[in-house]
Formats: sequence, C-alpha cells, structure tokens
Amino acid sequence: MTDRQLRLAVIVGSVREGRFGPTVATWFAAEARTFGRFEVDVVDLAELPLPLVPGRDGQPDAEDERSARELSRRLGEADAFVVVTPEYNHSYPAGLKNAVDRTREEWFGKPVGLVSYGGQGGGIRAAEHLRQVFPEMHAMTVRDALSFHNVWDVFGADGRPRDEEAAARAAKGLLGQLDWWATALAGARAARPYGT
Repeated sequence: MTDRQLRLAVIVGSVREGRFGPTVATWFAAEARTFGRFEVDVVDLAELPLPLVPGRDGQPDAEDERSARELSRRLGEADAFVVVTPEYNHSYPAGLKNAVDRTREEWFGKPVGLVSYGGQGGGIRAAEHLRQVFPEMHAMTVRDALSFHNVWDVFGADGRPRDEEAAARAAKGLLGQLDWWATALAGARAARPYGT
C-alpha cells in the first residue's frame, strides 16, 4: 500500500512526422486524470530524441545524454505505464523499441497498459509484440487493452472519439486494472525492492 498518489506515464510511442499518436495519448491522458487515481505524465518520445546510432565518434552527444537521463527519470518515477502505439510493418515503432532498450530497471515490478491504433488491424499486432517484450523488462502487461481500428474515422476533428461513451468505458476498464496492479506492486516494492 502506498500513501501517495500513483504516477502514470502515458508514452507516445511514435516519433514520425504527421503521427496520430499525440491525439490518442492526449485523449487517454484526460481519461486517466478524470479516473482520479493517477498523477499523469505524458512522455512524448519525439520530445526526447534518442538516436539509433551514437554520435560520429561513437559517443552520444550532450543532447542525447540529456534526453536519455530525462526519459530514465520520468519512467523511473512512474508506478504504471500506458504505451500508445501504432503498428508499423506488423510491429511497433523503432523509436519505441529504442526507448525500451535504453532503459531497464525503470520498468521493474510495474504494470503496463497498451493502447494501439491504426488501420483495419487497429495496431493489435504491435500490442501483441509488446506483450512479449515487457516480461523481459520485469514488467507485466494488464489483460485489457484499447485498440482503435481505422483511427482517423474514430476520432473527430476535436481530438475526441466520436463514440465517447464506449471509448471512455473501455479506458475506465483498462485504468481500473492498472490501478489495482500499480497499487499492489507499489506496496510490494516499498516492502522489498524488486529483485532482492
């Protein structure tokens, strides 16, 4: 049990120009704030550039180091995560993979929710690939997920789902599972640090 408000990091997994991820993440973050159990931090990977290849001399430059430290800090402070991801070539984006691979202990003993979006498949294959990745990071994905099929038709010009009631109900289900697991795991980590 924890006597502080739980912290939820909502991670925008795409860094491509013209991406739809910020729209989905902004909506979900608002739903999480309305849920009332989390302090919400939207972590946009496009604002924390982590190049796939180090600087020309093989060493990361100062900006790369700042981004990596900031990402580590914000993930480390979180009690739970929601990863908002599109599907690229039947999987999740390289920028998201890079961010996960550059961190480790930040994920330990914490729950992860998945929100995917895309065309007809709704990003489901990206979400299923992430379900294989997070156990390796000593994190666990909750059962329920959100998937937005043909996302451009689902969200209106105002950045909100056209069927707000159904989308809010699905978000509340996911947030309820994250709340339960985050509360249980925060208490467990406080009683005994993970891995000891």
